[in-house]
Amino acid sequence: MDLLWRGLLIGIGATILMDIWAFILAAFPGQSRPNWRPVGRWVGHLGNGRVFHDDIAAAAPFALENSMGWVFHYVVGALYGAILVALTGPGWLVHPTFWPAWIWGIVTIAGGWFLLVPGLGLGWAASRTPNPNRVRIMGLIAHTVFGFGLYATALLIR
Repeated sequence: MDLLWRGLLIGIGATILMDIWAFILAAFPGQSRPNWRPVGRWVGHLGNGRVFHDDIAAAAPFALENSMGWVFHYVVGALYGAILVALTGPGWLVHPTFWPAWIWGIVTIAGGWFLLVPGLGLGWAASRTPNPNRVRIMGLIAHTVFGFGLYATALLIR
């Protein structure tokens, strides 16, 4: 049970670092602040059995969808941390290394590219956005920060 809790904590720490990165980026021209409202709307519609939308903005809104989006973001981050610990084993918690955390951080972008983003109506790997390659590169950078956060949090709690 200790492994599970430590894994969840590692994922939460990594998600916090990823959000700090996003807020730093938002200070630069052309960058926007994180907006988890559409994700909250998507989560709300999952309860109705609807996974994929043509345009999530056109879907019926839900109360507290911004909060739902943020909670979903942190739950997923926590679960990703727990999965990393399950994959690497208790030895990694004693002696964390960067490479497994970074590789896992990059792998986790698949959930966004192939489930969440298409679910929002933005196409596979953001193919329906105005600049898909920019979105993809920024996503890979953010997930690199997430991977570093997994490693850094594991170091902090070992």
